[in-house]
Amino acid sequence: MRPGQAVALWGANGAGKTTLIKCILGLHGFRGRIVVDGCDARRRGKAARRRIGYVAQELAFYDDVSAREAARLFARLKRVPLARADVVLEQVGLAEHAAKRVAALSGGMKQRLALAVALLSDPALLLLDEPTSNLDAAARRAFLALLGELRQTGKTIVFTTHRPEEVAQLADRVVMLERGRAVYDGSPEELERGDAFQTDMRIPLPAEQREAAAAALRAAGFAVAFNHATLLVRVPATRKAAPLGVLARAGIEVENFELESENGNA
Repeated sequence: MRPGQAVALWGANGAGKTTLIKCILGLHGFRGRIVVDGCDARRRGKAARRRIGYVAQELAFYDDVSAREAARLFARLKRVPLARADVVLEQVGLAEHAAKRVAALSGGMKQRLALAVALLSDPALLLLDEPTSNLDAAARRAFLALLGELRQTGKTIVFTTHRPEEVAQLADRVVMLERGRAVYDGSPEELERGDAFQTDMRIPLPAEQREAAAAALRAAGFAVAFNHATLLVRVPATRKAAPLGVLARAGIEVENFELESENGNA
């Protein structure tokens, strides 16, 4: 990875994303070689881990301490000055909530606290395992925007995800995993043009509108097929609303639709 690059580890559940993160952290055995900022992760594990800030999928904080106290506890564990706690809380936008008990923080704020802890030692690399999996849509967008700001400061980021919109918003490189193997390594734009980044949209329409709808969608570049009373539209997962806009401009009203991903989840 280049310094300042954001790499998404993409794949379905069980693809090996978290296992790879654990290998980088030295928590899982592996063959081959992992080097973090010049340090061999196997031979110089402690030195490699000092260069990593890690945000786990499941957060673990004491609920009865404040955000500042939690950050200071980890500062002691990481052997960095306690003053760093206030610096990183400011960096992630939690300065005005520093006195709140962890139990009183929203899910998005707790995730920001976890990121603040990861930043305490000013690491070269940030590892994040499904960092937005427990957040609502608004908190997810805000957290990804924060990661984007950190990337602009030169932080190198590796994050696991199964959400195409997160790849599109943050990553400039995607490594797609299937059953523990890398089956794609390239740009999000190239992946979007392939089947792995596509979503099936099912649009039921009255018989008299189907041909006109299919023609409008094909003219806009979408692949369309018929399944009885339903149009099947192949659409990039980061542009799920685009077919609806095409149909609206064609004067065709859509009352209902369904989305289905490659793994069959609607």
